[in-house]
Amino acid sequence: MPPSLLDTRASLVLRLRDQADVAAWDEFVEVYAPVVFRLAIRHRLQPADAEDMVQEVAISVAGSVVKWLEQENRGSFRAWLFVIARNRVIDFLRKQSRRDALDGITDVDGLAEDLPADDEISSVFGLEYRREVFRWASERVRSVVSESSWKAFWLTSVEDRPISEVAEELGQSVGSVYIARSRIMKRLQGLVGQYEELANDSL
Repeated sequence: MPPSLLDTRASLVLRLRDQADVAAWDEFVEVYAPVVFRLAIRHRLQPADAEDMVQEVAISVAGSVVKWLEQENRGSFRAWLFVIARNRVIDFLRKQSRRDALDGITDVDGLAEDLPADDEISSVFGLEYRREVFRWASERVRSVVSESSWKAFWLTSVEDRPISEVAEELGQSVGSVYIARSRIMKRLQGLVGQYEELANDSL
């Protein structure tokens, strides 16, 4: 596996301390921006406002990641990111509600009651995170394997088609399909596992 696919994701967070590390920030945005965006949409923000929210969360992370890393009992990175995103969304909604209240449109005091419960939204945030990590890992692995190997994996593992049927369709032996699927699954599990460690551990 190329070295770039073996880099620990914990090192990504450490690299975020350097705001000039473009590669680290590009990867952070690629993986986490869609998760934050969907969190904002779930809180009923308009797409344009959700995009702004993604930018605000990234700015907040950039401004506080060093301080977070210095904390002894900091918890997991994903939990920390969720709190930042959740707070930014609530701040936005409160400001919007106050503006609307001036026009007699909404009740600011009733805002909290209209928001999804923390447990519910945290669970959804975690699910979206895992989906996005799988998408990210899939793109990385697919870029370094042959298309036929990727098809063998995808058709048998994701679409759950019989291996013998896929082997015949691709003009490969059953053994070749097994091997291709096994190798790709191992690579995917390695990448996804690194991000899961990052999400659940405090580094």
